[in-house]
Amino acid sequence: MARVVLPEESAKEISELIDVLISLFFESLPRRDQRNWARVYLNGLVRTSGKKTIRNIAGTGASSVEQSLQQFISKSPWDWTPVRRSLAQHLERTAQRPLAWVVQPMVIEKAGDRSVGVGRQFVPQLGRTANCQQASGIWLASSEAGFPVEWTLTLPGPWTNELLRRRRAGIPDTARSLTPAQDAVHAVQRMAATWQLQRRPVVMEVSNTELPQCAESFALQDIPFVFKVDGSLPVSFGGAARHKPGPHTAPARELIDSLRSQRRVVEWTRHGRAEGAVTLLTSAPVLAAPGEDRPAPVTPTPLLLVGAWTEAALLPSEFWITNIGDRPLAQLFLLAKLTDRVALDFADVCEPVGIRDFEGRSFRGWHHHATLASVAHAATLLGARGRLPEPYPGPARSAATHAAGRTTTPPVLPPRPLIPGQTARREYIR
Repeated sequence: MARVVLPEESAKEISELIDVLISLFFESLPRRDQRNWARVYLNGLVRTSGKKTIRNIAGTGASSVEQSLQQFISKSPWDWTPVRRSLAQHLERTAQRPLAWVVQPMVIEKAGDRSVGVGRQFVPQLGRTANCQQASGIWLASSEAGFPVEWTLTLPGPWTNELLRRRRAGIPDTARSLTPAQDAVHAVQRMAATWQLQRRPVVMEVSNTELPQCAESFALQDIPFVFKVDGSLPVSFGGAARHKPGPHTAPARELIDSLRSQRRVVEWTRHGRAEGAVTLLTSAPVLAAPGEDRPAPVTPTPLLLVGAWTEAALLPSEFWITNIGDRPLAQLFLLAKLTDRVALDFADVCEPVGIRDFEGRSFRGWHHHATLASVAHAATLLGARGRLPEPYPGPARSAATHAAGRTTTPPVLPPRPLIPGQTARREYIR
């Protein structure tokens, strides 16, 4: 995609914001020189035109800078988790009404075989086999903006089974070969258990085969979810009244289509567009089916299947499974559509700050780069709104405030409707 170069005035404002963010999120880095190189790298991600490689960020003729950045990103043993956790906690306090955690897959196609995690693998998002890395971002999303705060890098079997390859890439002994969905689920579980964040719905796409395991994993920690599924998913449901468990099983598409007479119409505004849209929705209570390697539970988990038609479509085209039973159907649909908000911000902000551009070969380097790209993404979005975040109390706040010569105020995102993305005219048209 085309790389956008920020106007000089905007780039200067974001650079000032980066100085504040360094004091907020990088206190865990033990040395001042590490924080200084973090500042250099973040400014490079925001200001450098073209691909955001270490060489381009360092600039021509600056071999010493390039070597220092290479050391800081690929070899320095600083822990990225505290930085990501601080970023997530800060955004929860400052973003306008965050609604959900959205899992956004990311595919990075590669020409060679040396980049950590690369391999020839089938990629559902591309619909073909590709030589690539597969990663996932966990984004804090509202109807106005999405912010990536955590990343997973999926490791194909050879990267964990071959000792030499594992050592060369510096892959931790605890890392395992999982699917992208399993990696994302485990990341969300860790965040819920240790990051001291508010419990929010998780929105993600899940394959038919992985749905039972993903649903069970989140249920164990009481994490609400909205999973986008394929219409071919077999679901169990009740009898004629659809209210009591029964032995019936059918594809999700058929069950939803059989309830077309109960459709409700919701008007909403697509993310990134001014014009409104009309979607027809219906739902049915269903039961979670056990995985192939798991026995059926004594008490099946009640879930809700939601289906959607576009205004002119004859058949339902989108389907979701959720364990949230206490929200109106329109709110569940608009939670599900936060994936569009994240996809928009991924293309408009996260890609331009270089999230795909890391060319190193180490596991540590990839995660360092992804962490700094997430902070650059936040700086770009918050800086575009003309507000600086309020630093934490204490010495870091005093130093950052006096160094900048001003008093900072929390960023305030634009207000949103009561139900995100919905027009003010009406909720349902029956």
